[in-house]
Amino acid sequence: MSEKIALFGAGGKMGVRLSKNLLKSNYRVAHVEPGAPGRQRLKDELGVDCVSIDEALDNADVVILAIPDTIIGKIAHEISPKLKAGTMVMLLDAAAPFAGHLPDRKDITYFIAHPCHPTIYNDEVEEAARRDYFGGGAAKQSITSSLMQGPESAWDLGEAVAKTIYQPIKDSYRLTVDQMAILEPGLSETVCATLLAVMRDAMDETIRRGVPEKCARDFLLGHMNILGAVIFNEIPGAFSDACNKAITFGKPRLMRDDWLKVFDREEIAESIRRIT
Repeated sequence: MSEKIALFGAGGKMGVRLSKNLLKSNYRVAHVEPGAPGRQRLKDELGVDCVSIDEALDNADVVILAIPDTIIGKIAHEISPKLKAGTMVMLLDAAAPFAGHLPDRKDITYFIAHPCHPTIYNDEVEEAARRDYFGGGAAKQSITSSLMQGPESAWDLGEAVAKTIYQPIKDSYRLTVDQMAILEPGLSETVCATLLAVMRDAMDETIRRGVPEKCARDFLLGHMNILGAVIFNEIPGAFSDACNKAITFGKPRLMRDDWLKVFDREEIAESIRRIT
C-alpha cells in the first residue's frame, strides 16, 4: 500500500499547487484546511474533501506543512504528540527549522524541500511551460532538499515526495539546512529580490524623467536578458569597455563595501528571525 500523506494548508495557494500534483501520484492524501474558502476551492477545483486533523494524522507516513512560516512552530508543536514514531514532517522552507521552531522529537524525521523555480534560460517550447514562471505546473524546475533529522533511509521517501509535489523536475540537489538558508532568504530574497526591486525603482525613475514607459520597460528587460546571458555564461561573450567601466564605477555607488556580509550566519539568522 502506498504511503499516506497529511497535507496541512491544503487550500492555500501553495497547498492547492501541491494538491494538484499529489492527485497525479499513488500516495494516499488527507487534506487539512481550516479556512472555509480554501475548503471550497479544493472542492470546486479538484473535487477534494478535507478531513479533521486527527483523521489526517491517523497512521500518516508524511505530514506536509504548507503553512506560513510564522505559524509552523505553533502547528508543529500542536500535532507532534499525535505523530507515531518514524513519521516524516516535511517543511517547504528552511526558515522555521533553521530558527529552531520544531519540536524536539528524536523519533521522527524532519525533511525540508524547496523549489528553485523554472530558470530564466531554459529549453521549454510549449506556451504553457514558457509562461509557467512559478513551476510545479508545466515548466521543469530543480529542487533543493535537506534531511535535517532522521535515518538516512528516509531520504529516498522525502526526495520522492518532493519530486511529486514540485513536478516536473529538472535536477534534485541535496543540501544542509544552513545551505538552504543561505539560498533563501540570503541569495534569493535579500540579494536577488532586493536588487530586482531596485531595478524596478530605476526604471520608474527613468520614466519620471521623461522616457516613455513602454520604451523603458523594453529597454531594461532586453538588457537584463542579454547582460544576464553573458554574466551567467549562458552564451560566450564579453562586455564592451564602456559597460565594464560602468560596472566598475557603478558597483561602489550602489553597493556597500561589506554587502557580502548578508551571507554571514548571524545575518541569515537575523533575517530568518524577522521572517518567522
